[in-house]
Amino acid sequence: MTSLRQMHQTLDLALRVGEMLLSNGAGAADVTATMSSVAHHLGMRQVTVDVTFTTLTLSHQESFDEPPLSLTRHVTHRETDFDDLTRVDHLVADLLDDEIDLDEARIRLAQISSTGHRAPRWAVTLASGVVGAGIALLIGGDLTVTLIAAVAAMGIEVLQRYISRLRLPHFYAQAAGGLFASLLAVGVAASHVQADSSLVITASIVMLLAGLGLIGAIQDALTNFYVTANARVLEVMMSTIGVIVGVSGGLTFGRLVGIELTVEPGASGLSRLPLMVAGAAIAAAAFAFAAYAPRRVLLPIAAIAGAAAAIYLLIAERDVGRAWPAAVAAIFIGLISYSVAGRVNVPPLVIVTAAIVPLLPGVSIYRGLGLLAADDLAGILAMITAIAVAISLAAGVILGEYVAQPLRREARRLEQRLAGPRLVGPLRARARAKRK
Repeated sequence: MTSLRQMHQTLDLALRVGEMLLSNGAGAADVTATMSSVAHHLGMRQVTVDVTFTTLTLSHQESFDEPPLSLTRHVTHRETDFDDLTRVDHLVADLLDDEIDLDEARIRLAQISSTGHRAPRWAVTLASGVVGAGIALLIGGDLTVTLIAAVAAMGIEVLQRYISRLRLPHFYAQAAGGLFASLLAVGVAASHVQADSSLVITASIVMLLAGLGLIGAIQDALTNFYVTANARVLEVMMSTIGVIVGVSGGLTFGRLVGIELTVEPGASGLSRLPLMVAGAAIAAAAFAFAAYAPRRVLLPIAAIAGAAAAIYLLIAERDVGRAWPAAVAAIFIGLISYSVAGRVNVPPLVIVTAAIVPLLPGVSIYRGLGLLAADDLAGILAMITAIAVAISLAAGVILGEYVAQPLRREARRLEQRLAGPRLVGPLRARARAKRK
């Protein structure tokens, strides 16, 4: 470092990179590794990094007889943007490869953070409808249910966007989305349309659960970032409880007006397997598009999600429960996503987050709500099953990454106190640089 100004600029760049990664779902280990690598590469040795769910801190002391330089940045809630995540990942790779210097990196990062989303809002709303339609196909819905689920998903997206503009906490947006979906299902049942309204609610629950930071929470817990893991888990729990509150409110209203929605499984069996796999592929690709993922990765995500859904459905047909099939399918996603991510030049986090969407436990949550509404304590078991499936998905993806992404000797020396696979950050960037 030649000057205090340059040191400040280096720490500021590392902090802003960490903020972009953390706000888009990266794990604390990935964020810490990336920030450490950026500062180390720019000449600042032995930088202390502290990552929590809402705060990033970098500290550096040139010598024992000089005062330390410390910068802190608060991470605000941002809408997930996989395009921004990918562009920041490329920026870090270029910086570590000496293709850009500090000044150019700061300029590019400012452009990324100030540029709006790649897709217009109407396209995101339409993609949300496609997510709902794909989930409806996956869980056995017919054409009518698929169309209604698409309308419900688009309505939820518009409603949540409006609530977000009101600056209300995300809990209320989730509750409003669940209430909207359940009231729509009650309305469909009251109109005597030949459609299984329970499948509409189930598809809507999966959409509301999509994109929550469960993978990051499990990754943080496995890599010993317990404070951040607890915060992420609490956020996921509050969002999920919001969905449960909204859906149960709609079901209660239905009973008050004399409409009882039964919990019925959709059509299934090996004869419908191709259609269900297609639904999973469509839902995952549409979610990735709605999260502004680069278009080149949509087809690989669809293929991976479809294959994972086929694995899950084939194992589940043998009546072994839901958690183990979900875990096996998630391990497959984690294994294959690392290799595919390198080929399409995106972080693995983009692929795994979208690919697990069709496997989220919407069916178990809705079944639990229906049973609890009927004073059946078996609903508690259904809720426990939903939790087990969610944990199995996240832990399975991380295990797949452990197997697919062995830590390199150089990275071990740089990150001695870190353990675990990198879903985004310098390790993947270095591996890609060596392949060039």
